[in-house]
Amino acid sequence: QVQLVESGGGLVQAGGSLRLSCVASGRTLRAYAMGWYRQAPGKERELVAGITRGGRRTFSDSVKGRFSISRDNAQNTVTLQMDSLNADDTAIYYCNTLGPRLGDPYLSWGQGTQVTVSS
Repeated sequence: QVQLVESGGGLVQAGGSLRLSCVASGRTLRAYAMGWYRQAPGKERELVAGITRGGRRTFSDSVKGRFSISRDNAQNTVTLQMDSLNADDTAIYYCNTLGPRLGDPYLSWGQGTQVTVSS
């Protein structure tokens, strides 16, 4: 069974940076287009960044220019670099496939990693 484990979250001041990592066990991520999602209190989960199998990247308007996404297929990891953080970025962050939009099933969701930005 696939297990996704997110890490790297924490408490950071506005304007700071964090680097999130997603490691998969039980399944190679090479076969999937992957994304980072976040869910803020009282809000629905939203996709903030995606990377296709071929390395094409997409970002939500709210993080464009501040976040970057990368993947290391050899290490079976997906990374989200977050810069110029603000209070609106406070959320639990999850990784998963990009789902049916790119023909992939969602994998089991991990626990996520909490990001808290203090203003």
